[in-house]
Amino acid sequence: MVCTNKSVLEWVEEMAALTKPDRIVWIDGSKAEKDRLEAEAVSTGEMVRLDEKKLPGCLYHRTALNDVARVEHRTFICTSKKEDAGHTNNWMAPADAYAKLRPLFDGSMKGRTMYVIPYLMGPAGSPVSKVGVEVTDSIYVVLNMRIMTRMGDIALKQLGDSNDWVRGLHGKAQVDEENRYIMHFPEDNAIWSVNSGYGGNVLLGKKCFSLRIASNLAHKEGWLAEHMLILGIEAPDGSVQYVTGAFPSACGKTNLAMLIPPASAKGYKVYTVGDDIAWMRIGEDGRLWAINPEAGFFGVAPGTSMKSNPNALLTTKANTIFTNVVLTEDGDVWWEGMGTPPPAKGTDWKGNPWTPGSPEKGANPNSRFTAPAAQCPCISPKWEAPEGVPISAILFGGRRAKTAPLVYQSFDWNHGVFVGATMASETTAAAAGNVGVVRRDPMAMLPFCGYNMGDYFAHWVAMGQRIKNPPKIFNVNWFRTDENGKFVWPGFGDNFRVLEWVLDRCNGKVDAVSTPIGYMPKPEDIDLTGLDGFTRKDLEGILTIDRDVWADEIKGIEEHFAKFDRLPAEMREQLAALKQRFA
Repeated sequence: MVCTNKSVLEWVEEMAALTKPDRIVWIDGSKAEKDRLEAEAVSTGEMVRLDEKKLPGCLYHRTALNDVARVEHRTFICTSKKEDAGHTNNWMAPADAYAKLRPLFDGSMKGRTMYVIPYLMGPAGSPVSKVGVEVTDSIYVVLNMRIMTRMGDIALKQLGDSNDWVRGLHGKAQVDEENRYIMHFPEDNAIWSVNSGYGGNVLLGKKCFSLRIASNLAHKEGWLAEHMLILGIEAPDGSVQYVTGAFPSACGKTNLAMLIPPASAKGYKVYTVGDDIAWMRIGEDGRLWAINPEAGFFGVAPGTSMKSNPNALLTTKANTIFTNVVLTEDGDVWWEGMGTPPPAKGTDWKGNPWTPGSPEKGANPNSRFTAPAAQCPCISPKWEAPEGVPISAILFGGRRAKTAPLVYQSFDWNHGVFVGATMASETTAAAAGNVGVVRRDPMAMLPFCGYNMGDYFAHWVAMGQRIKNPPKIFNVNWFRTDENGKFVWPGFGDNFRVLEWVLDRCNGKVDAVSTPIGYMPKPEDIDLTGLDGFTRKDLEGILTIDRDVWADEIKGIEEHFAKFDRLPAEMREQLAALKQRFA
């Protein structure tokens, strides 16, 4: 298919005039093109082909040593008015941002190929899906975008003659840390990323489009673009209900998205619709319907094992790109927490010889796999349904040692928005800084909301007024600890027991106890069948509310809300009501 869209052609010409590539290649998404690009990447040494028997169709890649993670301090929202970006985002005026970036891009693709990637976010033919075009000089980006999005002719066909698409310019340039910028221009529907080759900064369909730009579009157009998993739960009678959930990092989001129910849950199945992003619109039936705009998983490798997340690991067994993990001598991969013995010898993520006795870790802590969602053993039959799936419940979660109980339900929609807006996690030993410091991450969107977060809360409130049959909203916390600092709840597959109660509440099957923070389960309503070493008394212990701890929590929420210049009145009212209930 040849591109005939005038706005796309003119923009590509303009980007080529700026970056001055030696040649331009339009990506069509075909198998022949994939084979050609992979062969080229392997021949230049940019990528390594892994053992075809162990990992068929898989490739290995290393990023530059200074380029291994998202750079939040160099990520900007560029709006005409600073207050439209809000205090949670870095801001730069669009004219200043373009003036800073143009010299960095000028001639940056000389001697290189510019790849033009038309891509589709969401299922083909869906009225909810959106189109982007990314131009890049990175073959790594092309091959990753092939997994993460539906790219090539399929996207041009969906776009037609429309001018409604997101413009993405990426250049590796010098991979210079001091001049690395990821700039978002919501008013221009554009993203410019320079001097990085790391996926989170350069796969512009990922967080840049699917959350920062899309949250802006959703605000304008009346829908929700959220940092949420989507999972389906099939009951023994064959009925399926869908749940979304927002969790900050290190709270088990991907594990929950691909959960395997415990043996006691006979006849139940759990399906993954998406592990990271949910775009949600109000359906004709007055319910909220969600699609996963992505086509792949961009997962953190370390800690992913057959114990923690077998479905994720099995997804990576073919056609996957591994970045910054250990490369073994026999063309396999390994990382810390994989649950298998380390290789006697290998090459670490920096390209140095590595053995289990080496002083440094073999895989970068943020090393990644990019794997096709269609390969996931528990992928939902509905994951590409153009209309999406109807949502029964929304979960918000964090990592709290003493504050939040195992699970509670909000009193109503606005109270649920308040629960999401005050979401927090406590830092662990693994994170930088002190242990136990509370970090607020509203709806797990702090680094990803593309506009003023006070307006974002107001948008959630406004959506609630329009949804005739809203999902019920819950808070979950798998991380309550005992007096020795040990986790009480077993977690992983046993989190299904909490999901069962959540759906029982949605379906009006069980009663609940009204408390100052929300509706809590009666301990007998959470099924503990087959749970060895965990008693009803243990459960009662993590369904308690400590008034002194909550007095501190309320102070923390007051400090959190004081930072917002556009906090909706509804959130202040919810805080006042919470104080009143404790009084």
